[in-house]
Formats: sequence, structure tokens, C-alpha cells
Amino acid sequence: MAPSFNSSNSLYDFVVRDGNGVKGLVDSGVSEVPERYIQPPRERIRKHDSGVCDDPPIDLSKLNGAEHEKVVDEIARAAETLGFFQVVNHGVPLELLESLKDAAHTFFSLPPEKKAVYCSGVSPSPRVKYGTSFVPEKEKALEWKDYISMTFSSEEEALQYWPNQCKEVALEYLKLSTKMVRDIVEALIGKLGVTLKDSEMESLLGMKMVNMNYYPACPNPDLTVGVGRHSDMGAITVLLQDGIGGLYVKVDQQNDADKEEWLEIPPIPGALVINIGDTLQILSNGKYKSAEHRVRTTSSESRVSVPVFTMPKATERIGPLAEVVEKDGLARYRQVVLQDYMNNFFGNAHAGKKSLDFARIN
Repeated sequence: MAPSFNSSNSLYDFVVRDGNGVKGLVDSGVSEVPERYIQPPRERIRKHDSGVCDDPPIDLSKLNGAEHEKVVDEIARAAETLGFFQVVNHGVPLELLESLKDAAHTFFSLPPEKKAVYCSGVSPSPRVKYGTSFVPEKEKALEWKDYISMTFSSEEEALQYWPNQCKEVALEYLKLSTKMVRDIVEALIGKLGVTLKDSEMESLLGMKMVNMNYYPACPNPDLTVGVGRHSDMGAITVLLQDGIGGLYVKVDQQNDADKEEWLEIPPIPGALVINIGDTLQILSNGKYKSAEHRVRTTSSESRVSVPVFTMPKATERIGPLAEVVEKDGLARYRQVVLQDYMNNFFGNAHAGKKSLDFARIN
């Protein structure tokens, strides 16, 4: 029999403070979405009102051949428009992708107390965090998602502190993804007419984090969201999604801000999803678009996804590249220290691309 939460606070304590997460809620037998998870109508994702992105995946192996320029153009076009694209022949073995999905299911199938040891404040490392939703203490409606987040500092620390169920595959995925990200960023920065030194590239991609996200099957997906509308704050995100789907990207409506069009990014076997983050939008002075996206839940089965986030180190200053500002005639963003940008980003509930306002020059 499902426990009765006689107040919003008791549910919050069970899910957030006690580390049971949404999975604990589902495992307890809830048959309907609790009120604390019900989103306002505007934020709900109507699958039938959305189209499907049918852009073919980009073959990254061709970056090193005769079709280099054509592939660079494809990457740049996607970064300038939707801010999302899929890639194949990316250098991450397909067996590893399958192992990652299996590892995510294994970790989230652990008893709550085994996952709660990684909760903020008690985790053996400040760089490993198990949690639920996004910033639950700030959210009016919680998001239907649990996650484990692992920030990379060294291989030794990862092997010591990351969860045993996923540390080796997560580490390998992060290492292979980093090379791919570097190739994509070099292509995009080069397309702006800028060449970065190795040290500058290291600074731009100096912080790396791999998350495992778990979206339990939901009694009524139409009422809630797995993740609310947001853009990522880093440079590039690499995302492995499973075969269930549910990732939606907002189409930029230049002339009609009130009209919203969303496209589902369909799962393609063996492909990885790439999306542009706020850092690249700022660096390119707005030429490249960080993608506003969100995730729908599903009633049939639990979904997992595994993103790798790449971003500058927290102490780095980010701002539009000087060569781009000179060409454009003005800077659309100010210089900001990434730590300040992060504090603003993680200090607020998801709200579309409002995070960019922190750096925008009006």
C-alpha cells in the first residue's frame, strides 16, 4: 500500500531530504502524480503538438577526410539554428554505450540507502552528488528525475569515489567524449575565423562532468516533466539517450516570441546527441545558439540518459571572442567569471534561457 503524504513537506522530506528520490516514490506504489509534481499547463509537454526533428546524423569520421569542410559546414549550420544535432562514427564504441545504459539502471536499482550515501553533505567526495529534480528547494513544481553527478578531477579520484556500479564505464565515456567535443569545438571556433591555442582550448573545456539521469515510469506523463525548459551552461553537451525518447528542443521563433514550436530529438541507435551550451553562445557573440530543451516522462517504462557536460574551469572569464566582436561591431554579452555564472544558473529553477540574461548586454 502506498504511503500517504499528508503534506507537501512530508513528501519533500521523503523524496529529497531522505534520498528516496522519485524512484522511491514510484516504488512505494503511488498511482497518480503527487500535486507537488504537477506542472502549470504551459510547462506540460504535449507529445502530439510537437514535430520530430528528421535531420540526419552527422558522420564525424568524415572530419578527417576529403569531406572535412562539408562536415564543418553541417556542424556550424546546426549550431546556428537548432543548437542540437546527432552524430555517428563518433569514436565511442557501441558496446560502451550499451554498458552505460545498463550501469545507469543498475545504480538506480540500488536500495535508497545505498544511493543516499552520495547525497550532498554526506557524499565521500564533493564532486559526486546524488539528487533529484534540479534545485528542489527553489522549485514550485518538482521534476520527475533522479540523477548521479560526477565531476572529473583525476582518474585516481574517479576510481576511488565514483559509484562502483558505473565508475569505469562513465570514466571511459567521459574520456572518449572529450576528444569528440574538442574536434567539434575546433570546427565551430575555426568557422568563426578564430584559432585557439592548445592552452586556450584546455581552458575552455577545463571542467568535465558526467551525469546519469533516471526518469521512472510515471502514472500520468501529461501532468509533469522529467526536466523543465532550460539551456545548458557549458560549451558542449554530449548526450546518450536510450531507445524510449522524450527529449524536446525549442525551435527559435525569431519573429513571434509568443509562438512555441518544439521538436522531439528521436533516438537513433548508436548515435549521440550534441547540444550547444550558453558558453559557446557567449563566445560566438550569439552566432551559435544554446538550445532550450526539456524532457517528457513516459508511462510505459523507466528511461535513462547519460550526458557529459564540458565547460571552462570555474575561475575562467568568458566573454565574446575579440575577433568576432570586431567583425560584428558590438559585444552582445559581457565578460563574466564562470563561477558567478554557475552560481546564478544553479541558484534558480529552470526557466528557459533566462540564465543567459546574467551575461547579456541590453
